[in-house]
Amino acid sequence: MRTLSTAGSFSLLAVACLTIMVGCVIVPGLPSIAEQLGIGDMASWLITLPSLGVVLFGPLAGRLIQRQGLYRALCLGLFAYGLLGVAAAVLHGPLAVFADRLALGGATAVVMAAGTGLISLFYQGEARLQMIARQGMAIELGGVIFLFLGGVLASLGWHWPFLLYLMAWVFLLMILAFVPRPDESGPTDDSALTKVPITAALKRVLLAASLSMICFFTAVIMLPLRLHELGFSEAQTGYLLAYVSLVAVAAAAVMPRAARRLGEYGTLAFAFVFYALAHLAFACADSLTLLLEGGLCMGIGFGLSIPLVNHMTLEQSHVALRGRNLAWLSMAIFTGQFLSSFMDYLPGQRAVVFVAAAALAMLSAVLLTVVHKRVRATHDGRLSND
Repeated sequence: MRTLSTAGSFSLLAVACLTIMVGCVIVPGLPSIAEQLGIGDMASWLITLPSLGVVLFGPLAGRLIQRQGLYRALCLGLFAYGLLGVAAAVLHGPLAVFADRLALGGATAVVMAAGTGLISLFYQGEARLQMIARQGMAIELGGVIFLFLGGVLASLGWHWPFLLYLMAWVFLLMILAFVPRPDESGPTDDSALTKVPITAALKRVLLAASLSMICFFTAVIMLPLRLHELGFSEAQTGYLLAYVSLVAVAAAAVMPRAARRLGEYGTLAFAFVFYALAHLAFACADSLTLLLEGGLCMGIGFGLSIPLVNHMTLEQSHVALRGRNLAWLSMAIFTGQFLSSFMDYLPGQRAVVFVAAAALAMLSAVLLTVVHKRVRATHDGRLSND
């Protein structure tokens, strides 16, 4: 196996940023972009349809990787990602725009699976786990960078944020220049093991991942609309959302210590408490102070939950089933993103949506607390028997 240089490692981490970039680059200018594309009443679907595309085209992405190999599939995915991402700027009407966003989700599925697959080929053991941790940090930092740039470009014109999708072509050139083509002569997956059922513990982790993304993306979708009502500019909206991502990076850095002290499910429960506090702050916000407090809590909730469910999936997966289970985790995460779009259909003012999300977060926190106590009781019982 050929080694990977620092530039090659950076290139694979840069590719990981595209997973959050798929929706966030147009979030700061969402109201005006949706209006210009002829879907003003369905703005949230611009953000969530790529998530549905990941879920729908995930199996096809796996077949493409199996036929073409990880390296070639990643290159094809990056090219399609840039082309489909920027193409929406010249389309109009629900049919054309939504079809393009769904296809963009398919390209994202290929990029996600092939990028993580290449990491698993170049890194083994502890080095692989560290690289996957860096990948999670890269995704969150990507949110900071691309939300900021999206806000700046949206202030120049509604169509400018779409140019950020062409970063995929820049990353494609980096992959071709710095990442050597690995030996993929062996099998890339263990299809015979796909019949092994998913454990109950892993199902709980997948459910927590979906609930976390519902809570997080409800805020991502609704905040631009809420801030628009309060008179904030699109650039200011981008700054606030970038602030949330920056807090998430800091929270992810302290997540391992929190998990050791509170336990994994206890940490997840605290993450959902922060989600609830964030949505309540957004529901009542009439000043920048409450918005910043809500953004702080939202970033903490995301930073404590999403990296942790990734870690828990790895810990609860046999090495031969790790790829399949991580694929299920990706589908769970993007399912949560897609389901968050339905929160916009709740009757009443937008504050009602935030209150409903807060209620969902608190219910999730209670359920996770119950699971945490059961897991701890089981663990203590085993220790006493030993």
